[in-house]
Amino acid sequence: MSDSNSIKFQPMSSFNIGKLNGKLILLVQFDGVMDEHIGLIDSITNGMLKSFIDSDIFKTLNAGNFTELNIFVKKELLSILIFKKYQEYGANDARLIGANIAKAVNNKPSHIIIGSGGYPDEVAFGLKLRSYDFSKYKKLRSENNYITSLYVSDVQITENAFEEKAAISLGVNFTRDLVNEPANVLTTQEFSNRLEALKSSGLRVEVLNEKDLEKIGMRTLLCVGQGSDSESKVVIMHWNGDGSGGSPLALVGKGVVFDTGGISMKPASGMEDMTMDMGGAGVVGGVMKALALRKAKANVVGIVGLVENMPSGNATRPGDVIKSLKGDTIEVINTDAEGRLVLADLLWYAQKQFKPSACIDLATLTGAVITSLGHEHAGLFSNSNRFVENFLSVALAEKEGVWRLPLGPEYDKLLKSRIADMKNVGGRAAGSITAAQFIQRFVEPEMPWIHLDIAGVASIPGETDFSGGGATGWGVRTINSLISKYYEK
Repeated sequence: MSDSNSIKFQPMSSFNIGKLNGKLILLVQFDGVMDEHIGLIDSITNGMLKSFIDSDIFKTLNAGNFTELNIFVKKELLSILIFKKYQEYGANDARLIGANIAKAVNNKPSHIIIGSGGYPDEVAFGLKLRSYDFSKYKKLRSENNYITSLYVSDVQITENAFEEKAAISLGVNFTRDLVNEPANVLTTQEFSNRLEALKSSGLRVEVLNEKDLEKIGMRTLLCVGQGSDSESKVVIMHWNGDGSGGSPLALVGKGVVFDTGGISMKPASGMEDMTMDMGGAGVVGGVMKALALRKAKANVVGIVGLVENMPSGNATRPGDVIKSLKGDTIEVINTDAEGRLVLADLLWYAQKQFKPSACIDLATLTGAVITSLGHEHAGLFSNSNRFVENFLSVALAEKEGVWRLPLGPEYDKLLKSRIADMKNVGGRAAGSITAAQFIQRFVEPEMPWIHLDIAGVASIPGETDFSGGGATGWGVRTINSLISKYYEK
């Protein structure tokens, strides 16, 4: 796990300014009113802190931001980062300030005095999310863990509140590690191994190899990986946290560990980014880990298809016709439209095998969704308005961008094939929509279903509030929240 930040909650009574290792960070009320915790620091600085808080510099400081104050205390130079709380300060604000603190201290030890009513568990959550740094392959990387100390009024209450958030952050960072790994490391076998290792968290994990998949009839999934030396696999993760054994929520993920485009080869420029084409499977793995670690009282099954799309003498060709597990035939027009072939068999299998109450599939599916929504929103498609309303409400609360795009029978004509039941692409127009329209053909009409095209949000070139670039872990928090609010008993 590429997160060396250990969070430690300590009682305010243990604070000793003479034994600080790292920066001192204070969270000050928007109006500058000091509570007893901040007042303690002010007394140590002989009122210099209050003088600064009363100054125009603090008054004009934007909420959520900080300024650095260097003060001599007992002949020692003390560096204090003063963060200004938001005027309407809530849990999400505290989480964002925690992320801003992590960015400011840049993976160095720090001591944080939050003050009363400061949501210390949320500050710690923001810290954990933003502290993530995938530097395992850099020579000049930090080898040592560091400690962030948060001084709070009640350690036990804070630790209890943070316990679940710590589990979620581990799920998010598990996803980030998977998405960030290069393809020569994260082969289908290695991916499978890492998911199997989640047994130690309490999940039941099954791995289906190519012989199993051939016997089942997952021909469209297998056709994607048949040009690779890496064996295609399906991994199924079970979490029956409510003990009922009833209909689970099914999470289905595309896990293309590297996508050359196959015979329909991608251009060389940017192909290195296709190590993230397993992002949907990564999110499913992260959610399942989080559920197990926090012992969610819900019944969820996660199923991912792990394949590698490579060109070779054995690769699927444009013009080939493949029969899906459902029984429909598909004319493969473009072998670079492979993710929908993986999802087609996985979704049909999940519905027939597990009789779920609802399905969510996730995939880094189309470049078209990036053209439409950039890196700020995932594309959402669904056959259920209520399911969408529930999902959008939790995504909004978690600050993970998602935007609903249309489906409709008018797009079906674009998928019409001369020689098969359908073709796998519909042309350049409405590319992300026709991809979703294709996938919908493998969803039972009465099954509540959401398709998430996460090509633009799974891994990004710049920073977000809670990540420093690269893999974001987008979706783990939202789906966990959806399960917590609507599927736990």
